[in-house]
Amino acid sequence: MDVTLLGTGAPAGLPRPDCPCAACAAAQGEDARAATALLVDGALLLDLTPGAAFAAARAGHSLAGVRQVLLSHPHDGPAVEVPAGLPQPGRVPDGRELALLTGHRVRAVALDAPGTGYAVTGPDGGRLLYVPPGGAPAGLEAPAEPYDLVLADVVGRPDALARLRAVGAAGPTTDVVAVHLDHDVPPGRELARRLAAAGARAVPDGTTLAVGSYEDVPDVPRRTLVLGGARSGKSVEAERRLESFPDVLYVATGGTRGGDTEWAARVGAHRERRPGSWRTAETCDLVPLLADEGPPLLIDCLSLWLTDAMDAVGAWDDAEWADGGERALRDRLRELTEAVRATRRTVVAVSNEVGSGIVPATASGRRYRDELGRLNAAFAAECEQVLLVVAGQALVLRG
Repeated sequence: MDVTLLGTGAPAGLPRPDCPCAACAAAQGEDARAATALLVDGALLLDLTPGAAFAAARAGHSLAGVRQVLLSHPHDGPAVEVPAGLPQPGRVPDGRELALLTGHRVRAVALDAPGTGYAVTGPDGGRLLYVPPGGAPAGLEAPAEPYDLVLADVVGRPDALARLRAVGAAGPTTDVVAVHLDHDVPPGRELARRLAAAGARAVPDGTTLAVGSYEDVPDVPRRTLVLGGARSGKSVEAERRLESFPDVLYVATGGTRGGDTEWAARVGAHRERRPGSWRTAETCDLVPLLADEGPPLLIDCLSLWLTDAMDAVGAWDDAEWADGGERALRDRLRELTEAVRATRRTVVAVSNEVGSGIVPATASGRRYRDELGRLNAAFAAECEQVLLVVAGQALVLRG
């Protein structure tokens, strides 16, 4: 079964008409996208959009063989003209299945938002799932057979992919292609980087995909370190990398700090940002977590882990530091990095980058700065990907 993407953009297209934002200004050439529409084996059209016939012609196809047109979501604006020869668009009720004379079977998938998803099985047994913009499948049950191809709003609704993964409907060999792409993420390299972290990819309009071909499925880095300064956006970047995965364990190393209202506000902001399905563990005992089997870990942050470790070995006192404290801290750092090297879990860790600013005025401050630099370097050496976040922009240092 082949699928030609006549468009891969949001309903308004990309660039949006009359939008002055930087993402729209950069959406030129292959990064310009018409509203998403799919042509399946030349026989089934999912979503009728303006210019569909011309888009098909540019991709080397014709709509003359289309036997069914299905709409997936409410269309704003003026009605789209149905090209001559095409059947009138319709919608399949949730849970119902439509059998085409061409041998394709289409099952309507219920969503948590207005619209309908479509699961299509081809005559060759290939299976794809198409999810409309702003929606995520609802009422999924495990275990589910994995789809060969998933086309969904990965940027706008990463939880849709997380739900599919939770029940096995999206597996390691599922080709996840992002559609309904809007101006939320700068096009080009930044979009590709964010999608790759979720195990997804984007393709230009007019691309034809062979359902069941897996050679282009991105490999998700198993261990990632995200560095950055204060308020740089490093925690947002780290959380974004795991939004499309279910059952994430968020490891908060800072504790509760009773009575500190500013700290409580920070913790509250982080919790509100995280998906409701994530669990939280407040601990600095990272080695056992890394050794256990389980869901992905998001460790935020190593800087606070180091503060706890230095407290434990008396690193702030020069005499204790000289009398075994330094050696004890080195042992703790070695245990942590060995655990990161051996772990089988997906890990995303956050840490502060403090070595580029003002030299601390105190000996203990300089000691902390130096030890954090050593910790970051040792941890980064065990990671497939290392990022530095500056002003909300992620720079890839490795991977």
